[in-house]
Amino acid sequence: MATKQGNDRLAVMIDADNAQASLVQELLAEVSRYGTATIKRAYGDWTTPNLTQWKAVLHANAVQPVQQFRYTTGKNATDSALIIDAMDVLHSGHVDGFCLVSSDSDFTRLATRIREAGMVVYGFGERHTPAPFVAACDKFVYTEILREKPEELTKAVDAKAVTEGVAKSEAVPELPKLKPMVLKALEVTARDDGWATLSSLGSQLTRNHPSFDARNYGEAKLGDLMRKQAYLETKEVPAGEAGTHINLHVRRKVVQSPKPS
Repeated sequence: MATKQGNDRLAVMIDADNAQASLVQELLAEVSRYGTATIKRAYGDWTTPNLTQWKAVLHANAVQPVQQFRYTTGKNATDSALIIDAMDVLHSGHVDGFCLVSSDSDFTRLATRIREAGMVVYGFGERHTPAPFVAACDKFVYTEILREKPEELTKAVDAKAVTEGVAKSEAVPELPKLKPMVLKALEVTARDDGWATLSSLGSQLTRNHPSFDARNYGEAKLGDLMRKQAYLETKEVPAGEAGTHINLHVRRKVVQSPKPS
């Protein structure tokens, strides 16, 4: 069973061949939302020039570089080293969950194995990350949203497509349509009166779609995103002692039948 978010001890394991050095600080800030990064390692062949940009970033953020030479051309020894270390950490009992940073589908089985052991897995990768790896994680965060402000994300993705000389549909896959996802989650979480708490709705959305994040759809917070959906109603309900805390509730908008003339 996945442990409670917020107090987890997390092992952050970065595939430097398939991650962006420029996002390490933002990445670790995102990790801090889910727990404490007690292990921070980045794997790669640090003798190669393509990883030069990582060196200063790793030192500045106290990330341990793990050297893995490429013994054979075309074989990714980095993946194997990361997987072996992850299994050692898994069996050490020193962490409660893992953050796997890569856009490579080779880590799909690793994520599945960690979850089978009852630990939570957070994945971090670009929008082109293969669907099996995304689905194998408890939650998957697209790293594009860590770099850009939510409202600028679409422009950044489009610009990347132009720069790389490919069609937008080939640069990154389209996000799932929001409305079907929300209504499906509401079917599961809504009470008899049709209302569901925002927290239960958000949890169900992530269970159904590990890559779901309000920031993918242009809003920093889930509540703000739900308030903007024309097919939903929202209400604020006081909670706690003296009603000092406000819970947002959501339901599908009730369509009034026209009165007979």
